[in-house]
Amino acid sequence: MFDLILKGGRVLDPAAERDEVADVGFANGLVAAVGTDLGPAKDTRNVAGKIVVPGLIDLHTHVYWGGTSLGVDADHYAKPCGITTLVDAGSAGPGNFPGFRRHVIERVEVRILPFLHISFPGIIGVSKWFSYGESSDLMLLDPRAFLDVAREHSDLIVGTKVRIGKVGSGSVGAGALAIALEAAEHAGLPLMVHLDRPPPHRTEVMPKLRRGDIWTHCFRAFPNAPLTYSGEIQDDIMAARERGVIFDIGHGRGSFGFATARKMLGHGFLPDVLSSDVHVMSINGPAYNLLVTMSKFLALGFPLTEIIRTCTINAANAVRKEDRGTLRPGLLGDATVLDIEAGDFTFIDAPGEKIKAGHQFVCHGAVLGGKWWH
Repeated sequence: MFDLILKGGRVLDPAAERDEVADVGFANGLVAAVGTDLGPAKDTRNVAGKIVVPGLIDLHTHVYWGGTSLGVDADHYAKPCGITTLVDAGSAGPGNFPGFRRHVIERVEVRILPFLHISFPGIIGVSKWFSYGESSDLMLLDPRAFLDVAREHSDLIVGTKVRIGKVGSGSVGAGALAIALEAAEHAGLPLMVHLDRPPPHRTEVMPKLRRGDIWTHCFRAFPNAPLTYSGEIQDDIMAARERGVIFDIGHGRGSFGFATARKMLGHGFLPDVLSSDVHVMSINGPAYNLLVTMSKFLALGFPLTEIIRTCTINAANAVRKEDRGTLRPGLLGDATVLDIEAGDFTFIDAPGEKIKAGHQFVCHGAVLGGKWWH
């Protein structure tokens, strides 16, 4: 007997190349079967007319609530959106990661996979009152401390994070990137790079990223945008994609522009991952949440299947997790039930451009560990 069956929904699972009306059964916390007439089950949910997708993964969030100035409450954010895995993008560093683990990650319901920041205190100074670049002080960038904590918590940590740019690393510039890259290499982890305003310039950064490293905020507006003045894709961006660098949207408060997105999509350059970069400065706009970010790309003409791919299997691959991202029997029993609501909607990007849209994503529930979660 199944513990739970989602019955009669449109099952959209890009990793399995599946797009059909079917039932999804869960047992013992795992996906058990996908097909028709699966019963009996202890709990059956009729999701006819809805879209059933693998549990959504938000690759860029900040959820060290109470431990950093930018963290939001993980369950309060994830549950209404049907997000079953939150990837925390370096909120904590070696100095406060144990607290993040014990007081947040091990206590919440939603799954959290953390990147460990190269800066000892993590992202400590981002708030509505002031912004401090945690990578701007070389005394805080200790790769030995990073490596010790990364190894001690290797069962949980999925990557390395560094913020560079005029705000993130200040006068240290690209030096913070060099330290983070060396630490990531020794830890055997991918590196997620936040690049804000120059210096350093994008041309100093992109050639150093390796296959599997993540360039977040990849569709940002000028400066350090991926486009030339004439609207062509920069050569270093194309070379990075050929090398296997992962391009993540990371919307946030100031890191996504419709103008950049339209031109990049027009060139056929699709982001690998859509993510929200939700934190205290973006959760009330312009990012809001992952569903709003997905809705913006739906409005820009990004195909539905590709939107779901970016937030499921692509995100899982980015953090090297083979236990989620698709509804294959034997994997984690996570799923999200979505609908595309018609109406009159207005979306805004970081620079302030507004676009009108006729549809948006809404969540009708989720399955977490094989149980209905809503």
